[in-house]
Amino acid sequence: MSKKKLTYQSAYNELQSICEQLESEEVDVDQITDLVKRANELVKYCQDRLRSIEKDLNTVTKD
Repeated sequence: MSKKKLTYQSAYNELQSICEQLESEEVDVDQITDLVKRANELVKYCQDRLRSIEKDLNTVTKD
């Protein structure tokens, strides 16, 4: 089974979905920890991706 490559946009969309689930207050208590863990993973991915893009842009614009 191949894993779908995570993109910034898909991570952002998933984060939005998790936030909506948590805000709806209809989330099973047993799911909260897993959702928050996943959200933390996605936030870290997005931060890393933005840092990488910033670095690339700084390199490109120095020329």
